[in-house]
Amino acid sequence: MCHRPDAADRFPVDWLRLSEHRYLVTVDWPAAHRFFAPLPGGRQDPMLVAETTRQATMMLAHAAYGVPVGDQFVMQELGYRLLTDEFTVLAASGPIDVVVDCSDVQLRAGRLVGMRVDLRFQRLGRVLATSMGILYCTSARVYRRLRGASMDAAAGAVPLLPAVPAHETGRTDPADVVLARSKHRPGWRLRLNTAHPTLFARPNDHVPGMVLLEAARQAATALTPGHDFHPASMRVAFHKYCELAEPCWLLAGHETDADQGPVVRVRGIQGEEPVFTATLGTAVRDDG
Repeated sequence: MCHRPDAADRFPVDWLRLSEHRYLVTVDWPAAHRFFAPLPGGRQDPMLVAETTRQATMMLAHAAYGVPVGDQFVMQELGYRLLTDEFTVLAASGPIDVVVDCSDVQLRAGRLVGMRVDLRFQRLGRVLATSMGILYCTSARVYRRLRGASMDAAAGAVPLLPAVPAHETGRTDPADVVLARSKHRPGWRLRLNTAHPTLFARPNDHVPGMVLLEAARQAATALTPGHDFHPASMRVAFHKYCELAEPCWLLAGHETDADQGPVVRVRGIQGEEPVFTATLGTAVRDDG
């Protein structure tokens, strides 16, 4: 129900209804993972918060709201924020309690079509992070009509572009790099390794959202002098499907946000139209 075929990539392990639209989800965060690996200095990978948000939301949509397994999900927005400087492997691995509040729950003929989720991650009574997401659901029949020829085009082979050096993106394994050099435009081109066991764990007719989140993180890291960028917060808006068969260009720049201070803004462009916009910050805000 988490849409992860490999047990090593599944983090929710159980759930309990607390009230009509509030749930407690127990997750198990790894101390080591093939992709969501610990960062230098013993830091836990904050992208675990984003991935767990995605998985827990889909699990509850199926288990608590009865969404058929064959239905499709569209995540319109996703964001997280760390609430402690001690987001380390020691402090943020093992059993994690996640309280999930679902709001703006939209039902049509008793069927879930959309909702907002707000998550609070705690371990041993200590709040580690919060996150949010806005999700929409569609039946397999409607999804096929919506995607049309794009589903057929996605069946073709996707060329694997030469990767940017892994250290520039904050990765150690070149197979995990999702950035390629851009020869004729600013920024980078999205690199798709469709054989990647975590990013492309199952067949897709479009680029998975987690690939775009990772692209935003890697672009921010590549932009940062010394390539040491720790995204304590991220907020992503997905504007349209990112097609596998078309080039996607990534642009990143430093900006100042009124609430977060210095941030990196990353945009994904395909066919001269925005695919996603991401804002990443390094400041940890402990607001309780």
